[in-house]
Amino acid sequence: MKHIWTLILSVCIFAANGCDAIDPNNQSESENKIIMTIEPSLDVDENGYYHLMIDRNNWQTIHRVSGHLNYENGSSAELIKVYWSSNFYWYLGDTLGYIVHEGLTDDLIYVSYDTTYITGFSGMEVPTSNQASYSNAEGEVNNMIAPVRSMIGDTMTLFWRFSGNDYLYNEGSIGIVLE
Repeated sequence: MKHIWTLILSVCIFAANGCDAIDPNNQSESENKIIMTIEPSLDVDENGYYHLMIDRNNWQTIHRVSGHLNYENGSSAELIKVYWSSNFYWYLGDTLGYIVHEGLTDDLIYVSYDTTYITGFSGMEVPTSNQASYSNAEGEVNNMIAPVRSMIGDTMTLFWRFSGNDYLYNEGSIGIVLE
């Protein structure tokens, strides 16, 4: 019986204190409006296009695109989910990769004794951008892009969108010339 009264008392205290829901009408405009500053760590030309040098020795070139989310009053916007997408995709062939099996001989020497190919992925679409990320306590958000060699000479468009406390979507994009 004592446990039931403790539970009822805990619920009453929680209900009395409550959890303040975010009400966009009770916050100032500067606390609601979030501004995204993109920081791709790439050279930019006079037309506003960024340039990424594609690695000729590897199929994919991995690059991090960063940004910062801040409220208009300058404070960091933490835990904001940013959705990312790109206008480029590529398609897998039948073989995704392979596994080399290794083991020890009786003389305790490592040897490769078999290879298993991972197949059955023909035609699967692979995006060149991660799908989503969250801003950290400093408002920093990161996304990895991975264009492939066959895209050399094209211009990738990287899109982002997010919703702040104003419940409105904010979006933007940048162009990245793949050289």
